[in-house]
Amino acid sequence: MNILVTGGAGFIGSAVIRHLISNTAHSVVNVDKLSYASNLSALESAADSDRYQFEKVDICDQPELIRLFEQHQPDAVMHLAAESHVDRSITGPAAFIQTNIIGTYNLLEAARQYWQFGHNQFRFHHISTDEVYGDLHGTDDLFTESTPYAPSSPYSASKASSGHLVRAWHRTYGLPVLVTNCSNNYGPWQFPEKLIPLIILNAIAGKPLPVYGKGEQIRDWLYVEDHARALCKVLLEGKVGETYNIGGHNEKKNIEVVETICQLLEDLVPEKQGGVKRYRDLITFVADRPGHDYRYAIDASKIRRELSWVPEETFATGLAKTVEWYVRNRGRFSCPFKH
Repeated sequence: MNILVTGGAGFIGSAVIRHLISNTAHSVVNVDKLSYASNLSALESAADSDRYQFEKVDICDQPELIRLFEQHQPDAVMHLAAESHVDRSITGPAAFIQTNIIGTYNLLEAARQYWQFGHNQFRFHHISTDEVYGDLHGTDDLFTESTPYAPSSPYSASKASSGHLVRAWHRTYGLPVLVTNCSNNYGPWQFPEKLIPLIILNAIAGKPLPVYGKGEQIRDWLYVEDHARALCKVLLEGKVGETYNIGGHNEKKNIEVVETICQLLEDLVPEKQGGVKRYRDLITFVADRPGHDYRYAIDASKIRRELSWVPEETFATGLAKTVEWYVRNRGRFSCPFKH
């Protein structure tokens, strides 16, 4: 297959492309406008392959999207391009509306036009987040594929909107779509405004480790390479029109995550900056984020049952790999970062 991946220079997109080039015979066209969170260095291992091509294109540019379909004749689209940081969506929601909603609309229309001219085996895979479901206040409830959307932030609202568009294009026009909703990703190459890389790099630099509220928020953590495997499995084996939730089976409070990172760094980087005896002494509780969801948790039984996917990494093994990677590659990122 020839697969067009939007947002392929981003954190999850680059993991998907690395997986496709390293572990399959498929070809990839990486479509990315190269925003602040993009990083072509994450694709060094794929860039020399004759099955990889890069196109610097903004998904809001519909004429360019039409050109891409005509020129590359893809068999499938994996749509990952999105503005994704909640805090940025609170202070500047316009970019999220533009990219996540208008960009998805443009991509759907370019894909529909292409598909309707005889590309019958075409598939459109929309990659989304569990944040579209809102939050869970109990300790036992889980998000399922039929959980109603109830987004809390401008970011999650824009992703919910794009998901509704994708489903509408399937229902109204018959466009062959698949939708996935994932839990919090972590791993190598994540831009350090997100919690785990932020904490690792700030700790090494002796900077404060900001934790919202009391750090009681609960997230389900999914190692990015496990997610990449799941996405490719859904694209190739999933049933058109279906939604699949992808979770890591690793619910942790934010403060637990931060404390675990601090403990791992005690062994990996024992010499500390900033005059502290322990990394955990850098933890600083800050005012909570407006509208902060309390708990996310995914029921991933459908993808396990129907597609035989389960995560390979536990949170302990995945986090250890992640911390070790950032320690080795700390020079690639500047500090300090903020949430």
